[in-house]
Amino acid sequence: MGILEKCTICPHNCGINRKNGQVGRCKSKDTVKIALYSTHNFEEPCISGEKGSGTVFFSNCNLNCVFCQNYEISQQGRGKEITIQELAEIFIKQQENNVENINLVTPTSYVPQIIEAIKIAKNNGLKIPIVYNTNGYEKVETIKMLEGYIDIYLPDLKYSDNLLAKRLSKVDNYFEIATNAIKEMYRQVGKPIFNDNGIMQKGMIIRHLVLPNHILNSRKVLKWINDNMNEVYVSIMAQYFPTFKAKEIDDINRKLTKEEYKEIEKYLYRLNLENGYIQELGEHEEEYVPKWEYEL
Repeated sequence: MGILEKCTICPHNCGINRKNGQVGRCKSKDTVKIALYSTHNFEEPCISGEKGSGTVFFSNCNLNCVFCQNYEISQQGRGKEITIQELAEIFIKQQENNVENINLVTPTSYVPQIIEAIKIAKNNGLKIPIVYNTNGYEKVETIKMLEGYIDIYLPDLKYSDNLLAKRLSKVDNYFEIATNAIKEMYRQVGKPIFNDNGIMQKGMIIRHLVLPNHILNSRKVLKWINDNMNEVYVSIMAQYFPTFKAKEIDDINRKLTKEEYKEIEKYLYRLNLENGYIQELGEHEEEYVPKWEYEL
C-alpha cells in the first residue's frame, strides 16, 4: 500500500505520508478508523430489504459539508482504530447476522485497506454483495482500483453548481470530478441485477439530497443523470434538516417546503428516468441519524 506513503487516493491529492502519521484533508492515518457497524433498515428498499444492510461507518471524510448529519464521525473524527484483519472479521460477522450486503459508508480514505480486508474476508467465506456508499468526490484512478471488489456503487451526486459545492462542502470542481467517477462506476457494474427477492446484487444507485432554496441545483443534477445514464436507479432524498454549521447559514437553515418537494417531484416525472425512489417529505428526520455511542 505504497499509495499511503504519498497519499493521492482522493481528488485533494494531499501527497502526505500517512504511514508516518501525517494527516491530510481527510485526517485519516494508515490505520482504519470506524465509528459503527450495524444492521441498517433505512436504506433504499432494494438495499436494505427485510433483513437490513450490514453497514460499516468509517470515520473521517474528504468533504467538509456544513450540513453533514454524521459530522461527529465525518469531521470530528469520532471512532476507533482497527486493523485490516479486524475489518475483515467485521465483514464476516455482518454476513453471519444474515444481512443483505456489506455497506461501506464514507469509505474513500481507506480504499487500499478495504481491498485487503475484502480479500481476507472472501478467503474466509464472504459471499454477499459489497456496497460502496460514497459522497461522490472520488478519483477515477481510485475507483478503478475497486473493480472486481465492489458489486454495488451508491454514490451521491450532491451538486451541479461548483460554487455551491465550494461554499457548502469546501471542495473544488465537484461536479466534473463526481460525474467522471460515476461514469467509471457505471462502466464497472452496468445495468442493475436483482435476486428473486428484489434485492440488488450488482449495479448502481445515484443519490441526491435536495437542499432548501437550491432547487435549480437539483434539477441540473437530475438532468445530467437523465442525459447520461438514465438506466441507473436514482434515489431522491428529502430528509434534509439543518444540523451542524448549517444552522448558522441563512439559505439552508430550514427543512424543505412542500412546494419545493412538489417542484422536484414534478420535474422528476418530466424526465425519462424510469427506475428509482423519491423519499417522502417527513417531519422527524433527526431520528434516523445513528447514535455513535455504540461499542465496537
